[in-house]
Amino acid sequence: MKNPLANLFKKKNKDGAPNITPPTNNKKESFFSKFLKNRLGKKAVQGEEVVGVELTAGEIRLAQMTNNKANQWVLEKFLIHKIEGLGDDATVIENPDKIGEELKIAMQRAKINTSNAAIAIPVTSAIIRVVTSPLMADEELKKAIATDSLWENLVQLTDNLSDYSIFYQVINRDQKANTMDLLFVASKLSDINSYTSIIEKGGLNPVIIDVKCFALKSAVDQTNQIRGSAEDANLTALLEFGLDENYVMILYDNNPIITDIFIRGQDRDILINSDNAEDIEALVRRYLNQVKQAIQDFETKYEKRVRNIRIISNLDKIENYLESFRKNLVNTGFVLFDPIKDLNVQAQLKEKVEQTNRSYFTSVIGLAFRKLDVFGYYKFVTAVKNINLLPNRDNVISEKKAKFFSNFAFKGVIGLVTLIYLVLFSLSFWQIIDLNKKIINYEKIVKEHKDIEEEKKKYKKELGKMTTSLKLSKSIKSNKVISFKILSQIASSVPRGIRFDSLEYDGNKKLIIEGSSSNDQNILKLIRNLNGKKIIKQATLATMTSVASKDSKNLKGFKIICRLEVK
Repeated sequence: MKNPLANLFKKKNKDGAPNITPPTNNKKESFFSKFLKNRLGKKAVQGEEVVGVELTAGEIRLAQMTNNKANQWVLEKFLIHKIEGLGDDATVIENPDKIGEELKIAMQRAKINTSNAAIAIPVTSAIIRVVTSPLMADEELKKAIATDSLWENLVQLTDNLSDYSIFYQVINRDQKANTMDLLFVASKLSDINSYTSIIEKGGLNPVIIDVKCFALKSAVDQTNQIRGSAEDANLTALLEFGLDENYVMILYDNNPIITDIFIRGQDRDILINSDNAEDIEALVRRYLNQVKQAIQDFETKYEKRVRNIRIISNLDKIENYLESFRKNLVNTGFVLFDPIKDLNVQAQLKEKVEQTNRSYFTSVIGLAFRKLDVFGYYKFVTAVKNINLLPNRDNVISEKKAKFFSNFAFKGVIGLVTLIYLVLFSLSFWQIIDLNKKIINYEKIVKEHKDIEEEKKKYKKELGKMTTSLKLSKSIKSNKVISFKILSQIASSVPRGIRFDSLEYDGNKKLIIEGSSSNDQNILKLIRNLNGKKIIKQATLATMTSVASKDSKNLKGFKIICRLEVK
């Protein structure tokens, strides 16, 4: 079997990346379609609640956000649940049963009213890359990715692709350069399954698996929006500094540039135990040398100045380090990020969130801002707001979409029934009585409607085949009984990819079929199928020619002669 991408990859660029032939028929989505998706998407995104869950070996953080009537974000539920009994070097993945049980307890304490969970894996458990590919249409891109050939050429992984859960998103299309940028995010399935297992042990349904750095970015972006910040929306610089992970993320035009910051074992001990000013100063110098290099590399490549860096840290004495940061890197502002400052907080939660350093809440708050993207709304906004490494995310989306439309239809029917009820009430009392009887039987009607829809789906394929046969039946010169028998036999013999142009019955037990096919194999399959029918004595290929289609694809035209067994 030929590789579907064999004709796409022609030659390699100077940097070794393959060139891919651009699409020739990239259909543009209609304005109405875009508008409908946009509106439905916004509604669905705003309506599908999730609880943000951040798991560590030391504590579990929970947060749930809602929108009030004024369309303001409200922190409705929040809890920090301490975990006792695990050592300093313990990890989440190594203690699934313990953390799963603690999560169940935390959920009960927090009184969370949704089972949909959004979690984030550590940056160290993820592969994040932006790769450049020749420009492709969405359908062409899906086909390329389905074969794994695109990632095999653009992303070199140490293991098989089947070992990973992969998320991708087009973040930029350059029509002039005939290229596009793809955000590639992946994580080992074994790690993903470990996290989802813990979530399920806690009685939750995992619907979103984000990466921590993007959860931080979500919180920062949403806070900027709430504040009405005039800061460059295309440039965000974050520094996670602490005991768990250390990295700089500069996100420019949806392009994440992530640089790991190395901390020695001795430096970790200083972060935990030391108050010595000299130790702190020496650690900061070593640390900032790496931060400074990451900033310089970015500014050189993109010719864009990084003026401020948001700090996220789980250190109790972070202010001591920030003062030293500012002294050693004077041209860059360091701000300890507060994700709760601009939120509306429920009165009963204000005491729980009153802490000097609230930056380490950023990840769980960013997850709580996430809403399950059922209708692809974020496709119209930005790529990095929609990261989801959940392996079965497509099934989850389909279920949620079906539920949305079911509820939408139910509400629509209820509204219609109510309107009719009010109209009839003004006309006749006895009509109202009759309508009440119909409402009592409404559930039965809905069930019958669903059964009809299921039957409709079953016959849809058969309807298409019969429609084609009926359209062509006008060209057959014979009595109606014979025509129906012939058409019913032919209709069940046509494989996918075959189109009939004409059917002609000469009245002397000979049927002539003319049409076209996408390939030779479909024509041969059609002949085999026809020869297997009782009413057809023999089907033979008379002629086969090349035919040019409207979309510039080469088709095979054919003429088949069938000798019939007609009494």
